[in-house]
Amino acid sequence: MKGRIVLCLVMATTAAFADDAGVRESTQFGAKRLDFTVDGAPGFVIEPPVRKFDKNHPWVWYAPTFLGRHPDPSHEWYFKPLLDAGFYIAGVEVGESFGSPDGVAAYQAFHTHVVAAYNLSIRPVLLPQSRGGLMLYNWAVAHPESVGAVAGIYTVCSFTSYPGVEKAAPAYGLSAADLEARRADFEPIERLAPLARAGVPVFHIHGDADAVVPVEENAGKLVARYRNLGGTATLKLVAGKGHEVCDEFFKDPEFLAFMLEHGGRARHDE
Repeated sequence: MKGRIVLCLVMATTAAFADDAGVRESTQFGAKRLDFTVDGAPGFVIEPPVRKFDKNHPWVWYAPTFLGRHPDPSHEWYFKPLLDAGFYIAGVEVGESFGSPDGVAAYQAFHTHVVAAYNLSIRPVLLPQSRGGLMLYNWAVAHPESVGAVAGIYTVCSFTSYPGVEKAAPAYGLSAADLEARRADFEPIERLAPLARAGVPVFHIHGDADAVVPVEENAGKLVARYRNLGGTATLKLVAGKGHEVCDEFFKDPEFLAFMLEHGGRARHDE
């Protein structure tokens, strides 16, 4: 794999196990975090410190979730203002699914559960970071009516680009040749029409020096195709930056404003 992914692996969480229903309670980003499983997949919900709505709470769905690794302190600049605005933050761990049908099914089970259990909006803002794009986009194109917006950080939009067909194929239960032959069935970048028809706004931020997830093959191509389909899409290029944790990606006021705006809109559209 070319390039180098710079990631913070420290999770600022203090654990205290709850007594009921196998839910583990902890603190992250200064707010209550609840960890649980849905159909065997570990998931979490971080509750806002003040609940500003009676129901249909706005929320951000982050991917990829890896418990103890992602999300991590690098997300605090975005997550704390979202939590303060009444947003929930949530995610589910499905391993290296690369957007496979099994991964999409696990995502749908998680969505069904948290919407009902926590009175969340049916239309979250999706926050795919890196390979989380394969996971969230493939769920999104199968459920466009359940998407408020997509806000992506150096997002993988093509498994041909990353991790490559050979590495992605086992997650799909297919040979590399069969997966390549069925790209139109599984590649997020080939399946955008339902999201465009649903009027889902898209905002991607990506570095023009990304050697791991090249912008031209991922967010650049996705945004161009989305616009051609009549969708609303923005690509913000960061000059000289690659696949790394830095302020240009994780402290961008325009990116935060997009999530705040469209999370609220998704809630009030219901």
